[in-house]
Parts: sequence; C-alpha cells; structure tokens
Amino acid sequence: MVHILIVGATRGLGYELAKGYATNGSFVTGTARSSPPEDSQDNIHWITGIDVAEESAGKKLAEDLQDQKVDLVIITAGYFGKESFAEPDFAAELTMYKTSAIAPVFIIHHLHKAGLLKTGPRGSQIILVSSESGSITLRHQSEGGGMYAHHASKAASNMVGKLLSLDLKDQGIAVGMVHPGFMRTEMTKSVGFDKFWDDGGAVTPEVAAKSLIEWIENDFDISKTGQYWAPRGAADIGTAESVLGPKDKLPTPLQLPW
Repeated sequence: MVHILIVGATRGLGYELAKGYATNGSFVTGTARSSPPEDSQDNIHWITGIDVAEESAGKKLAEDLQDQKVDLVIITAGYFGKESFAEPDFAAELTMYKTSAIAPVFIIHHLHKAGLLKTGPRGSQIILVSSESGSITLRHQSEGGGMYAHHASKAASNMVGKLLSLDLKDQGIAVGMVHPGFMRTEMTKSVGFDKFWDDGGAVTPEVAAKSLIEWIENDFDISKTGQYWAPRGAADIGTAESVLGPKDKLPTPLQLPW
C-alpha cells in the first residue's frame, strides 16, 4: 500500500489532502501540533506533537513513524503573519521563515537519515507547498510591497526545494515546489485577503487538494525534480497577465518562474 505523509494535516489544504488520499485507498499519516481534527476519518493515522517551527520536529517525526517507509511526503504546514513596511513584525517573520524555509530541511534530513525515504527507480517523492508569492519574477508594482516574510519565506522555500532536489536526485528522490492555488481559508482571511477571494478566483481547499493530487499522480516525476509549478495554472495569480502575458494563452499546469 502506498504510504503518504502529510506534514501539517489538521486543517485547510493539508486536511483535504489527507482525506483525499485516504479515500483513494492510500495509507495516510498526518501530523498535528496538538490534536487531530474532531471529525478526523478513522483511516488517517495521526502523529501529534509535531510543531515544524521547533528544531525537534524532524527527529520526533522520524522516530514516531517507526520504520514505516514513505512514498510521498507533502509539507503543507504554514503560517501567515500580516505585516507592512510601516509595521514589520519580528516574531511573525521568524515564525514564517522557520515554518517555510528551515523546517523542510530538518524534516527531510531526519526522514532520510532514518532510512524512511525510498530510493532507486521508484524513489520517494517530496512536495513542498509554496506559493506564487515566492516568485520574484511575478512580484509587480501593481500589487505593491509589504508582506515581507510571507513572500520572502516562500522564495526561500523554493530555494530549499531546489537544493534538496540536487542532493537527492541521484538516489531517485524527486522534490517539487507548488503553488496549490489561492484558497478560501482562515489563514488568508486572517490577513484580510478574503476581500480578494471572488475577484481573485480563490477556491476551497478541497478543490485545490483535488488538483494537486491529480498533478502529482499524472504529471510529477523525477524529470520535474527541482521545478516550481502551479497545477491549477495562472487563473488565480493576480500578476500573471502583467508579467507572463494573457492568461488564456498560458498552459495548465503552469511552470512558474523563479
């Protein structure tokens, strides 16, 4: 049975991915900082006490997996703190960088060190859930500045994924970075982005999860390791037209520029 590990699986995209893969018949392990969701399905195995912003998270996760090798790792844990040039937030910035750009290194390191990643022709796959906000090329005057650590930590996450792909490619382990879509979640609402949901084409986490699962199953393999993709295309990327050209001329899925 295929073993899927979802890091950050208690809500939003992570929870929908866990449910989607469990429904498809995969063995799913989800991580939680505290406790699983109250409506959690019985066929999702939970590992609690995993806070990716803590250095111990990767080692604890590897120990708790108890020698169960993983076919696919999706790191979707995230934190979005609102800030601006007028009001930067040091603590929020640290948390965003730790969550998006530091945690993946230590999680993958410990999984690999413990022999929990498969190697060879059918090696494990790793997906880092990034965002189009991490593309320096797509940042445009029309959207202005601000949200420093949100954008920059996602750009750093992309670099981490690229470097992991170089370290792991010879072992048959593929690493991809994805923008899963602009989503209608409490996270985007908490920073005031809900006012852009309708005009920006925001989708529910369930819809985004379905698109991501289909892309991983049908499109992602070792030939795309180290690349940065938007499985849903450019429809919800506000600066795409200004930077890349008419949206109706852009392919879906769309490989994003760094």
